[in-house]
Amino acid sequence: MKIFGRKKSASPQKKSAIREWLNAAVFAIVAATLIRLFIFEAYCIPSGSMERTLLVNDYLFVSKISYGPRMPVTPLAIPLVHNKMPFTRYTPSYSTAVKWGYHRLPGFSDIQRNDIVVFNLPSGDTVALEVEENMNYYELVRREGREEVWNQFHIIPRPLDKRENIIKRCVAIAGDTLQIINGQVHINQLTPFSAPESEMPYLVQTNGESLNSLRLKEMGIIDEPIASELPGQYICNLTAADVATMRSWSVIKSITLKTDTDPNPEIFPHDTASYHWNQDNFGPIVIPAKGQTVKLNTTNIELYDRVIRIYEGNELQVKDGKIFINNQPTDSYTFKMNYYWMMGDNRHNSLDSRYWGFVPEDHVVGKAWITWMSYDSDGIRWRRILQSIN
Repeated sequence: MKIFGRKKSASPQKKSAIREWLNAAVFAIVAATLIRLFIFEAYCIPSGSMERTLLVNDYLFVSKISYGPRMPVTPLAIPLVHNKMPFTRYTPSYSTAVKWGYHRLPGFSDIQRNDIVVFNLPSGDTVALEVEENMNYYELVRREGREEVWNQFHIIPRPLDKRENIIKRCVAIAGDTLQIINGQVHINQLTPFSAPESEMPYLVQTNGESLNSLRLKEMGIIDEPIASELPGQYICNLTAADVATMRSWSVIKSITLKTDTDPNPEIFPHDTASYHWNQDNFGPIVIPAKGQTVKLNTTNIELYDRVIRIYEGNELQVKDGKIFINNQPTDSYTFKMNYYWMMGDNRHNSLDSRYWGFVPEDHVVGKAWITWMSYDSDGIRWRRILQSIN
């Protein structure tokens, strides 16, 4: 019998074991890469910004198909690696020789309010390599000055899909008006929503007795209470359910919410002269929507400067009290993308949109779906295994 003009061997040569293993490895890498790119990806929670909805060392599956898989911007990259080569500190795992524009395939839904979303850190487009895990580049520049930072650290830009991935709750979607009043988030002037497991700092006053650390641990309270200068007073990071439980204790005299009141220059848009905002009292601010036009002036341009210049690729200048976009004088701007406002459930232990502003739609990676593994110093947290994320 002939196939394609050649005789079929009576005893085809058997593949070597090395070749079989190599073929299997290549197939596995290709399959894992496609699944990771188009369907879901595994992530680990490294910090407490989402406590107690998500805990440190929760391992998640994040759905890429929920909002639509995003095509890679830097296709020349080592498979199954994010932005650094394994066992190295600075060596990138990708090449920028080829860069594609932003494109997203259709998904099952749009982002909804209160979805828990994984996205690329908006302020992660530039990093100081030596301190990137502890300090945002832009905050570093505001503190020490650009020249000092560039002389002291290795500064590199990162393409969109190679910026650090973080996870937060989407508290406002495009077109919403957001305001935070005494720690409570208000959307479109409606009754504020608070995630059941979200934490806030409270001043807890006892009758002079110490708080029972074992009892607090049994309640699931993670952070150790901080003793204040006043006798019997503690600062505790608590959920609303924790507060209700502790108020029934005989040793508790009062529990009051602890909020900030002073303007904070670290809070977006980092202009305390015009915006006297802090993490607990913020806004009102309108979240930009695609096709929406906003009036611009020399005060509110601080809110939209990064959107116009960085995210949507325009030249922006302010000269003699006038605003120029792409060298044309203007008093308005029409947005090209939808934006979102992301915040951690552990409100006083979360660097989020209050610090770096809007999250563009092209930064969105996927929707947190399910916890497939979780552990702490006491071992596996069995009750969190295969738990859906809300």
